[in-house]
Amino acid sequence: MSNKRYTEEFKIEAVKQITERGYSVQDVAKRLGVTTNSLYNWRKKYGQGSKKAAQIDDQPAEIQRLRAELKRVTEERDILKKATAYFAKESQ
Repeated sequence: MSNKRYTEEFKIEAVKQITERGYSVQDVAKRLGVTTNSLYNWRKKYGQGSKKAAQIDDQPAEIQRLRAELKRVTEERDILKKATAYFAKESQ
């Protein structure tokens, strides 16, 4: 018996084949080389309506929001650095 570890992305994609594309659990298990029991567990954990699936779906939007905020804050920092240098030069 092998103890293979699969990434969350792999598991989510396997579940999507069942829930969104309409494939049977047995077909997906055979194609991916995993047990049907694993797929049933993954479907329970990552299937539609699960908290884990909702968190993963929210991640790309959160990443995009954080990148935009980082860009804005970086620009503000650069402006403040230039202003500090300008006023330091003026006070001499």
